[in-house]
Amino acid sequence: MIDNVFGKTMSKEMTFIDRSKKAVLALQHLIAMFGATVLVPILTGLDPSVSLFTAGLGTLIFHVCTKGKVPAFLGSSFAFIPVILTVKEVYNGDLAYAQGGMVVAGLLYIILSFLIKKIGVDRIQKYLAPQVVGPMIIVIGMNLLPVAVEMAKENLLIAGITLGLALLINFKGKGFIKQLSILIGVFVGYIIAYQFNLVDIGPIREAALFDMPSFRLPKFDIGAIGIIAPVVLAVFMEHLGDITTNGQVVGKNFIEDPGLNRTLLGDGLATAVAAFIGGPANTTYGENTGVLAITKNYDPSILRLAAIFAVVLGFVSKIGAVLQSIPNSVMGGISIMLFSMISIIGVKTIKNNEVEFNWKNILVMAAILVFGLGGDYLSSKLGFTIGIPVTETVSITGLSFAAIVGIILNAILNRK
Repeated sequence: MIDNVFGKTMSKEMTFIDRSKKAVLALQHLIAMFGATVLVPILTGLDPSVSLFTAGLGTLIFHVCTKGKVPAFLGSSFAFIPVILTVKEVYNGDLAYAQGGMVVAGLLYIILSFLIKKIGVDRIQKYLAPQVVGPMIIVIGMNLLPVAVEMAKENLLIAGITLGLALLINFKGKGFIKQLSILIGVFVGYIIAYQFNLVDIGPIREAALFDMPSFRLPKFDIGAIGIIAPVVLAVFMEHLGDITTNGQVVGKNFIEDPGLNRTLLGDGLATAVAAFIGGPANTTYGENTGVLAITKNYDPSILRLAAIFAVVLGFVSKIGAVLQSIPNSVMGGISIMLFSMISIIGVKTIKNNEVEFNWKNILVMAAILVFGLGGDYLSSKLGFTIGIPVTETVSITGLSFAAIVGIILNAILNRK
């Protein structure tokens, strides 16, 4: 009797501890995604609180569509920034028309998901050889690194301390502490930055404890739709790269199970719903994939808990102000670690799949790396954009163009 009661008590205690650990890990994911998610609305004029709310809601929608199998977080998409600004200028600052264009973009994603289901994921997957996927993952990480470096340059000392501490805990720490390397690094970096008077606490004092996000409905116009909707062609390859990267980190093939059609459906529904109530288009976040790679904890429920936190955060301005006060140098130091881990996963993909370094595979990998990393530089030197023009304002460039070139080139050279 005593043993039975004691066992039940211990079980409840362990459940509480496990839940507490999940909450802390979810907070870590929240911090990782926060900066980029609020930056998009800041740059475009959309409401940051709505963006946080829709990021959380979109993530939950994505997890429902993918049967809760993919540990991904969806945040504001940077790919839509240029076209949102174009629509904003054309329609005299009325962002509701940009929302309408993004709703249609989300619906196109949904249609694309049904087409892929009809064609069959197996037919698509055979073109995603390791010599294609590995360099794509490397490009994703390397393209994000300059952003992290620019943030870190605001104060290299604090960025270095934040990064160094996080790396030390990641390599030398044990158990649960090791999984908190990012959170501890950010916390210590924040405290040091505060001591150096680099934290602006004014917005924290001024922010209301609770506030209603500025939800609003979209407006639809064929002109705005024509400007924004074609971005889907460019971000499809980005989605493919992100889901592949996530799968390589976790050690599962999410393109096959739950299926590329389901991940696209989740992304499309998340974007359409977000835009319908005033948020930006959503996309899977590399920052959170980096957290997965560092913590080695791939529990999708932790990402869902982070999504719930984001939804709540949309209404709690005070906490949002605290997170927004984290200095760029602190987030830059941590982001260097996150984005570097993504590139390392790409290298491991090539190594673990024992890719043969013959001239065909080398040519495929070189093409992806050159166009993915040096496309903008080559475009500036040659005087024209290296990519595939879609409309006057939209072109498929960078990673998306590099992935298309790599897939086609590999299909031709390694057709057997």
